Amino acid sequence: MYYEPKNGHGLPHNPFNAIVSPRPIGWISTRGADGQDNLAPYSFFNAVAYEPPQVMFSSTSAKPDRDGTKDTVAHIRETGVFAVNIVEFADRDVMNQTSGPWDKGTDEFTLAGVPKAECTQIPCPRVANAPASLECKLTEIVSLPGGATFAVFGEVVGVHLRDDCMTDGYFDVTKFGMLARMGYQDYAVIQDTFTLKRPGQS
Repeated sequence: MYYEPKNGHGLPHNPFNAIVSPRPIGWISTRGADGQDNLAPYSFFNAVAYEPPQVMFSSTSAKPDRDGTKDTVAHIRETGVFAVNIVEFADRDVMNQTSGPWDKGTDEFTLAGVPKAECTQIPCPRVANAPASLECKLTEIVSLPGGATFAVFGEVVGVHLRDDCMTDGYFDVTKFGMLARMGYQDYAVIQDTFTLKRPGQS
């Protein structure tokens, strides 16, 4: 099968998300200039640089009460900061609850019963029991083709690691079952890993 996206795929559901998978989930927490907290998952998320450490996520739709974007991007525009929380298998249901199109006055931490803690370097909440949280300062917001599509880049200025997710000095994703996004309504959990050394590495 071959198709050109501009002409449609002719399938019951768009295969694009399933092709580019699994994808890490950035559970993004923000606080608006008015003090309102927000928490929402984004599966267009990844690390993009080592020095300094930087991450990105993309928001691909809009809410009618947020002037062409979502609460997350609106908050980051106002404050210039956000936190990325890593999702474990145990939090799959509460993470999913925070993905709804809730009113901008809704605190998803409270809605889904997610424990909240303050970040250290930035004025922003984080998921208190997340396996890891990255405190980020905005680098750039890039408007992409497709209407309300924005890529948000941030520099990581603080890192929280949960102690029970460490093994011999390594952050161990198999300890908590890192959640990943597949296509359609499917997810995966990381339980097995293996090591490959690059050519030239000792």
